[in-house]
Amino acid sequence: MHAWKLFRAALVTAVAGATLVTVPVTAHAAPPTSAIDVSTTSVARGQTFTIKQTVYNSDSSTVMGGKATLYAKDAMLPDMVDLVSCPEATACDTLGTSVRAGVGDVPSGESRTVTFTFRVKDDAPLGTIQLQHQFVGENFSFEILDGPSLTIKEAPADIAVSMTGKAAGSRITYTIGVTNNGPSDATGVRVVGTFPANLAYVSSTCTRVGTTRSVNCDVASLASGQTVTSTLTVSAGMLTIGTLTTTAQRTASSPVDPVATNDKASKVCRALTWLVVSC
Repeated sequence: MHAWKLFRAALVTAVAGATLVTVPVTAHAAPPTSAIDVSTTSVARGQTFTIKQTVYNSDSSTVMGGKATLYAKDAMLPDMVDLVSCPEATACDTLGTSVRAGVGDVPSGESRTVTFTFRVKDDAPLGTIQLQHQFVGENFSFEILDGPSLTIKEAPADIAVSMTGKAAGSRITYTIGVTNNGPSDATGVRVVGTFPANLAYVSSTCTRVGTTRSVNCDVASLASGQTVTSTLTVSAGMLTIGTLTTTAQRTASSPVDPVATNDKASKVCRALTWLVVSC
């Protein structure tokens, strides 16, 4: 009996002095009730882009008739973009300031994803807008959340430059072509023509830059699909012989020119003597 009392006392002492080890429990935060991923944050008028939206039901009850909903803060999103498609949705439409995609009933703890494809309207206001998104249901709506900014910019205008040359005796007449491949109209177009030092200036429908070997061919406005031409006439001197290369280079235009490879053209002519020139 005495031994049992000693054993029990020792056991109590051991338990009292033991260190309790707490096993940490990792808490998993619930996903947001709505999240969006935009394919680009800068898009031009007439171009398409996508917004992938995932909605999550964090409520304890089923959200009936759920809709993934997009807005533009302080603006009308349907006035800026046309809805092209949303294939995962039960239906897509616009309502007031919003664009919506039906995702059906969403039980508690479940999510749905839909991808919107939009085309920026040709007359959409230029500038930056704040996208917003929300999970909306017939019986419950979650808060509106801010998304990324989207910048709408002017559609580009691809200016293409061409050059041909025709020789007559010692004179060469170059024709400089300027074409707007679009899609936008262009303004403030300037193409600079430059001839080599062994040729002399005669005349041009462009404006000569002082007494230099360059001329500025300016076009105030050029519609998409339109082409204009200018001429530059030069002459070979008595000592002119060999290869003669004249160039034309776009140096300015608005809006942005997306294709640099067609901004410059050149024409090579050859002088056997100053009176015998071929192009």
